[in-house]
Amino acid sequence: MSVTEARVPVVPDSALADTVLERLTTAYAAAADPPRAPALRAYMKDVAPFLGLTAPVRRALSRTVLAGTPRPREADCTAIALRCWDLPEREYHYFAVDYLRRHVGRCSSRFLPVTRHLVTTVPWWDTVDLLAAHVVGPLVAADPRLRADMDAWIADENPWVARTALLHQLRYRQRTDSERLFAYCVRQGGHPDFFVRKAIGWSLREYAKTDPEAVRDFVARERGRFAPLSVREALRNIGP
Repeated sequence: MSVTEARVPVVPDSALADTVLERLTTAYAAAADPPRAPALRAYMKDVAPFLGLTAPVRRALSRTVLAGTPRPREADCTAIALRCWDLPEREYHYFAVDYLRRHVGRCSSRFLPVTRHLVTTVPWWDTVDLLAAHVVGPLVAADPRLRADMDAWIADENPWVARTALLHQLRYRQRTDSERLFAYCVRQGGHPDFFVRKAIGWSLREYAKTDPEAVRDFVARERGRFAPLSVREALRNIGP
């Protein structure tokens, strides 16, 4: 049984999460800029409400929130992420993603079900892509047994789960399992969802920085399987 199937994420008790969430909600709410919020929400296609915090303001507040806090355990990461995701405003989700990016090395393969919950709850590219490349990717790199989960995710009916599988090797460079990457692209080559088609091209374009000939040959061989968008993205920097 895969790690994803074996565990449903729950919110564990965490004194650190209690501290962080109390500081976070106080700081973010006090700095909210309601007139700015509608434009941010519209830009993200109304996926969630916003407090109206710009990225520089949000990051500065986050540093203040985390000042003096200890390194988290995996349970703390789980609690902070899930509790942030339960809050409606998108800035809290961004905080959770940033926190996980910073501390993913303290999480084991057992954390993967938490990432799946985050990917499939209030999903949009602004959180999914960072989780794929900076959280799921490092988890799989640290525990190759999770490749079986990625093999299941690429076939998932949820397009955001499939997109995550496509993008999880985005930062692997020379460590990329090209056979698996190419197989994933073929598996979803005819997918009707824009974001999956885009992810196919993006994953190939990124790997082309490491092995352009392999990507060029693959696209030439399998071009008929892909939407023009995927092909265009894949070859953007290397040409046909």
